[in-house]
Amino acid sequence: MKYWCIGAVALGLLAAGEGAQAQSRKKGGSGAGYETGIGLRGGGWSSGLTVKHFLSGKNNVAVEGLLTREYAARGGRLTLLLEKHKAISDFKGLQFYYGAGAHIGSYRGRYYFEDVRFRRNRDRYYYRQYWYDDANYVVGGADLILGLEYKMEDLPFVIGVDYKPFFEVFDGYTGFYNDAALSLRFAF
Repeated sequence: MKYWCIGAVALGLLAAGEGAQAQSRKKGGSGAGYETGIGLRGGGWSSGLTVKHFLSGKNNVAVEGLLTREYAARGGRLTLLLEKHKAISDFKGLQFYYGAGAHIGSYRGRYYFEDVRFRRNRDRYYYRQYWYDDANYVVGGADLILGLEYKMEDLPFVIGVDYKPFFEVFDGYTGFYNDAALSLRFAF
């Protein structure tokens, strides 16, 4: 009888501990309040799909993938970022994050227009030239990211704002661009 009571108590404690572990997995063992989030990103240079997944462990490291369409260059990009999240202690659900990554994409050529005006004597002569570059170019580059995100306590949504400068090589040209965006993700 004595061993049966000890066994029942041990089994009850084990079941309670297992339930608490399942609850913490459901809430996200990462400390962010969720494990995976899928949603939309609307930004200056690029807008598209965003997927963020926290790696196992309690180090608050996440991998974020962005599949974006760049309207100005008529192309798209795939970006992978590794991000470190830090909770802001005064505000529950708010996190600061930073990270780095890389991207690869493809852009299509553009319309070009050149207008050179010059004066000869008193008359004006105009020289105009139009051309169209229809080639596809492969681009690659490096990205940095800084951001804030808020996991809504009772709803399965995460809203975030980020600043993502990136450097890229495009058909022999290099450029540095500043990008900022607002993201909304469904968290599970």
